[in-house]
Amino acid sequence: MRAIVLAAGRGSRLGSLTEDVPKCMVRLGGRTLLDGQLQSIRQAGVREIGIVRGYKAERIQAENAVYFVNEDWNTTNMLVSLIRAQSWLEADRCFVSYSDIVYRSDVVEALLERDEPIVIPYNVNWLPLWQDRFADPLSDAETFRTDAQGYVTEIGGKPESAEQVQGQFMGMLMLSPDGWRTIRHFIGQLEEAAVRRMDMTGLLSGLVQSGVPVRAIPYEGPWLEVDSESDLQLYEKHYSHVLPDQPEPEGRVMR
Repeated sequence: MRAIVLAAGRGSRLGSLTEDVPKCMVRLGGRTLLDGQLQSIRQAGVREIGIVRGYKAERIQAENAVYFVNEDWNTTNMLVSLIRAQSWLEADRCFVSYSDIVYRSDVVEALLERDEPIVIPYNVNWLPLWQDRFADPLSDAETFRTDAQGYVTEIGGKPESAEQVQGQFMGMLMLSPDGWRTIRHFIGQLEEAAVRRMDMTGLLSGLVQSGVPVRAIPYEGPWLEVDSESDLQLYEKHYSHVLPDQPEPEGRVMR
């Protein structure tokens, strides 16, 4: 089992905070977003971790990580970054994560337990967080619906009401080699320009519309996404309990 963190982007909405570092290296709760993710991934038992770098690539350094690079980070979207890690996706089951989110190891563990080719978690407690972040929660939310068997029927649209939003996609996927082959077949039918601009929800929506089964598992635990400086300020002030615990200093006895 391997993990791939998609960390090629700058995060321009964070303004001056990303002038010299990629978005994943912005600090929250005393450490970088990436450090918190790597801790959660490793606590779930995943030891092989790949990071797709792009903007200010040299500023991303992680112990025992394998690096991929999206040289076209400034003119492409998330799907191209995923493609850059194709060698891993073809070889093994991979947990895939955005680099601008905060989560704990239990959601990674829940995905590791699934054996479907393409699996995603969705956060069912999204609305209170969106109400804290936005004057109009629906202005930034995306549609998300599943059928009675737990497979996605709609994702990534503009909701007209909260009833169209069973939860929010959390920026994580579990892909088997078969799942990746299905994705490669799908994107092989698209024009290059469409692939270059496609984000992850766009990919998932296209797969669902093409009849590809995408399994969704509900998650009620803590989860944050960072899009702006106001997000960081909000989380520091009101959501410190959501941040992963700081690791114990080396050599300290655990009781």
